[in-house]
Amino acid sequence: MPTDLPYFHVLAKPAGAACNLDCTYCFFLAKQALYPGSRLRMDEPTLSTYIRQYIEAQTGDSVTLAWQGGEPTLMGLDFFRAAVGIARHYARPGVTVEHTIQTNGILLDAEWCEFLHENDFLVGLSIDGPRPLHDAYRVDKGGAPTWRKVIEAAHLLRTHRVDFNILTCVHAVNAAHPLEVYRFLRDEVGSEWVQFIPVVERINGDGRTLYQEGSTVSERSVAPRQWGDFLCAIFDEWVRHDVGRMYINIFEASLAAWLGAPPPLCIFAETCGLALALEHNGDLYSCDHFVEPKHLLGNIVQQPLVDLVNSPQQRAFGEAKRDSLPAQCRACPVQFACRGECPKNRFVQTAAGEAGLNYLCAGYLAFFTHIDRAMRVMAQLHRMGRAPAEVMSIMQMEDIRWKNSANDLGRNAACPCGSGRKVKHCHGQ
Repeated sequence: MPTDLPYFHVLAKPAGAACNLDCTYCFFLAKQALYPGSRLRMDEPTLSTYIRQYIEAQTGDSVTLAWQGGEPTLMGLDFFRAAVGIARHYARPGVTVEHTIQTNGILLDAEWCEFLHENDFLVGLSIDGPRPLHDAYRVDKGGAPTWRKVIEAAHLLRTHRVDFNILTCVHAVNAAHPLEVYRFLRDEVGSEWVQFIPVVERINGDGRTLYQEGSTVSERSVAPRQWGDFLCAIFDEWVRHDVGRMYINIFEASLAAWLGAPPPLCIFAETCGLALALEHNGDLYSCDHFVEPKHLLGNIVQQPLVDLVNSPQQRAFGEAKRDSLPAQCRACPVQFACRGECPKNRFVQTAAGEAGLNYLCAGYLAFFTHIDRAMRVMAQLHRMGRAPAEVMSIMQMEDIRWKNSANDLGRNAACPCGSGRKVKHCHGQ
């Protein structure tokens, strides 16, 4: 009996192999050292096997194929033309096959964009902010900046009416400029959908950042409180001006938590194991963050995809997120929203010396605490059948009240709004 399979990230090329970017920065690090200089790619028989098995296992009327890497556009248009054709061949009557692709945009041109538009691809375009913030780490192998090429790609996508959203990696440099990043993406890029993903690169025993091992991080990694402050600053602008107009992945997931709804992001789910990664040779891995030998489930050419997904090894992987949660997390007041976040980041010790605390814990605690009032309001509006966007006028009216109260206090007094900041840094501004 077919059973719906989870969301797959197809690494149709060894991640980091022959890419035109500095791939040690690629958020999906995968197995770059295993294929040094390789130009291997998924051949058509493996591609056909994957698409057939995946579609056959679905019971719904919509199937999504997600392509990423490395840089998936290095596969070339012929590969994706073949993928679209194979998907159409195996799709049952009444089933719609949708495609998404995550790209740095460097290779996009008019021909690419025409293809993406004609086949209704949803594109995720990686932009880390204004020019100096993006180019801090997004450089090519020669060290040249890439911002201009990415902006040109965004223009091409708009010109050819290709739906796209933005993926922004938050690192040690751009995290210090949250509103500059947010307003650039909103006002200049014109995006309505933005994913903010924290860069946490663990330094392995050999000094590299290949696997999810080691208890120290690279200098490019965002600091825990820096991550929390980044989210808080953007949330304060969003909740007063952009609710219903700008869709931010972590804000949407937060509202789901306050509503008691299933989390739309796997990192905030109680268990995980629903974002598997398929390599170019048919190897299937437990998660796109753990494309490494100990998390290899098998090969879909040798074993049915559905059997690998439902294997005891994969179930154990997913349940370990919940079962390994330290006592400090279980007692945390925002645990209902955080759930310990992604296992790849759970490599520090709690105050009591217990292993498994999330590296970004301090940032998430600050963020979820900060947004509690607004989220309660939005959740209540939703339950009343009203638009959560009404929170904007409510927050603006509260700002006026708190500002008037702050005027009666000294600049160094605690702000009466309860933010924990001094008046001069909060409603006294």
